[in-house]
Amino acid sequence: MATNEKTIQKKETENIQKTERTRSGRVFTPATDIIETNNDIVLLADMPGLTKENIDVKLENNQLTIQGYVNPEIPKEYLLSYSEYDVGDYYRAFTLSDTIDQGKIEAEYKNGLLLLRLPKAEKAKSRQIAVNVD
Repeated sequence: MATNEKTIQKKETENIQKTERTRSGRVFTPATDIIETNNDIVLLADMPGLTKENIDVKLENNQLTIQGYVNPEIPKEYLLSYSEYDVGDYYRAFTLSDTIDQGKIEAEYKNGLLLLRLPKAEKAKSRQIAVNVD
């Protein structure tokens, strides 16, 4: 006699973007290092090939998004016949907690690296507590 057994698999949660892209082409998730110090959190995103005009950093509803738009350049008198380097845009989003002082976030771009400094709010900073001895 056959048994009716069903295997249930849990589906992993997917991040659904709230906006839809209108620009065609590839989109890369930039490799990002996150460094925490006592005073702030530093994000270092690898985003080569951008200019200041093509970088967009936004903060909305505790969502920090970084975008970069790359315009591939092929000289007019040449025809690309082979390429090993793929060009595309960049997109990455981070959800911030209330431990970040969102009004003091700073961004800097240099040599293909986007640096974001997210200062911690005073309540989130660690501090030394004095111990009283009788």
